[in-house]
Amino acid sequence: MKILFISLGCDKNLVDSEEMLGMLKQASYEFVDDETEADIIVINTCCFVNDAKEESIETILQMSEYRKNGKCKALIVTGCLAQRYKDEIIKEIPEVDAVLGTSSYDKIVEAVQNTLKGSKYEEYTSLDKLIVAEKDRVVTTGGYFAYLKIAEGCDKCCTYCIIPKIRGSYRSVEMDELISSAENLVNNGAKELILVAQETTLYGVDIYGKKMLPQLLKRLCEIPGLVWIRLLYCYPEEITDELIEVIKTEKKICKYIDMPIQHASDRILKLMGRRTNRQELTEIILKLRREIPDIVIRTTLISGFPNEDEEDHEQLMEFVDEMEFDRLGVFTYSPEEDTPAEKMPGQIEEAIKERRRDEIMELQQEIAFEKGENMTGKKVLVMIEGKIVDENAYVGRTYMDAPGVDGNIFVVTNEELLTGDFVNVEVTGSKDYDLIGRIV
Repeated sequence: MKILFISLGCDKNLVDSEEMLGMLKQASYEFVDDETEADIIVINTCCFVNDAKEESIETILQMSEYRKNGKCKALIVTGCLAQRYKDEIIKEIPEVDAVLGTSSYDKIVEAVQNTLKGSKYEEYTSLDKLIVAEKDRVVTTGGYFAYLKIAEGCDKCCTYCIIPKIRGSYRSVEMDELISSAENLVNNGAKELILVAQETTLYGVDIYGKKMLPQLLKRLCEIPGLVWIRLLYCYPEEITDELIEVIKTEKKICKYIDMPIQHASDRILKLMGRRTNRQELTEIILKLRREIPDIVIRTTLISGFPNEDEEDHEQLMEFVDEMEFDRLGVFTYSPEEDTPAEKMPGQIEEAIKERRRDEIMELQQEIAFEKGENMTGKKVLVMIEGKIVDENAYVGRTYMDAPGVDGNIFVVTNEELLTGDFVNVEVTGSKDYDLIGRIV
């Protein structure tokens, strides 16, 4: 039986997809990338913001046509949309044969088997459940880098966010299990591990009684063959001096941190339910740069949050201009059902949200392009990710760039390189968000 597996959404969702692929592979299913050849179609969905929700719904509807009129014998929906809208999916899209919630994807083989026998299948476990990582996980990133999900769920309850309701409370993975998973990924070719969770900085508080991310990082650094460790989703209020010291001193840890701040107006931060203010954000950014001079800081912002006025927007623009973030992304506010922010008065028109987003990104573009130009002449270690067709050049990443969200470096060389190779490169120029360099 042939399975088409479609994974939507974030890198945390991708890890769940890779776990499911591993389980299905162990059960001897074959994978295809053509929906017309698939006996079974599995869609791992996202519904974090409206655009993601619409993409998930459209994908389900498109694939339901193959369930009605094609070779497909079973259509299975998993992930966040399935968790949040299971009743609506079952009622409105009869072509869907099975739905699995976010904490029940370990039942994917059982779901496939049951639906092929002709029975509808629903499985919703408690959101307090934590699924143990599979050693046979199928890594879909090419193998030379992989995501390591260190925790599930969130306890922060920001007023705009639905994650706690669809992913549950914060649950850390046991450290020994993570080390075992990491060793397995490295033994199978991963040279970079990217740590992800809804919030990585709180790792361990629920099972060890304190933040244990520094200790986890130290143990990961001991794994032979691992070159880079990258940290995503570090909430600013949870970054400790101990964590900064580990990032500073451990050579395998990329001097890179993804630190979502969302805004810089104290009034809006309070409405968002965030636990920092502008002064505290300034202090942690300056401390990171003082302690780790070559650190790259990525952040994300929300434009057009309810009640945001032009003064709030100007404060955010001023903050971006002052802090000169190395990497930055902006989302327009998306009202999510069953969140406090959705019910707030003062909702902003879409055109205003988009205009404010564009103004922030135009400012950030100037900052980013100037930072790129200032890299000329510097030497950096580069991970090769592939060759450019018909050119003596390769595309790669430096420690300054996470896959999928940041820029690349194009390396001109006559040497034969392989994906996953590390080479020393001198930067010779820049173009937009990308760098250009030569091997030294």
